[in-house]
Amino acid sequence: MCLLSGGLDSSTCLALARREGYACYALSFDYGQRHRIELEAARRVAEAIGVERHIVAKIGLDAFGGSALTDDIEVPKGQLSTGIPVTYVPARNTIFLSFALAWAEVLESSDIFIGVNALDYSGYPDCRPEFIEAYARMANLATKAGVEGRTKLQIHTPLLRLSKGEIVKLAHELGLDFSLTHSCYDPDAAGRPCGQCDSCLLRAKGFSEAGIEDR
Repeated sequence: MCLLSGGLDSSTCLALARREGYACYALSFDYGQRHRIELEAARRVAEAIGVERHIVAKIGLDAFGGSALTDDIEVPKGQLSTGIPVTYVPARNTIFLSFALAWAEVLESSDIFIGVNALDYSGYPDCRPEFIEAYARMANLATKAGVEGRTKLQIHTPLLRLSKGEIVKLAHELGLDFSLTHSCYDPDAAGRPCGQCDSCLLRAKGFSEAGIEDR
């Protein structure tokens, strides 16, 4: 089970899980994000990697707003944000992991992959190792499978301590087609990246560090 946004990190995470021999199920979310073009990228990546099944769950976090990705708030441009940026979506990874946990229990799976990164990231509190460790502890208390001892859930975060350049190199080694992925928070109507938001800047930084062309 792998959370898949269609971005560089989650796509690399999925490709890595596939190489390690897991039967991969991909879970994406239509949560009212302004960059919904990423869902088409997720579909392309899931198809190219060859997942067992790809589900897009509709959850509508735009009902709450509170983020530049789900509300009428301008996406910062031109330089990387400091602190917790306005593109942080309240409780997003907590919610995403809850859906993944539910599907994993149905599948009788004990492994969830998520492409969070605590080194070159945008300051999101739900990308930190402390959060993942706490969530894994909770998850094993929260499910029938965990209580009965049938499975012990493990949340895999293989990109957690990699730089963006190292992630790009890993993706290249895995044979990931970068042109299938999408990273921009504020694409134009045709889906073209703005090149100036945090996500675009971090992606460009990674490819520059890796010395690899981003197609």
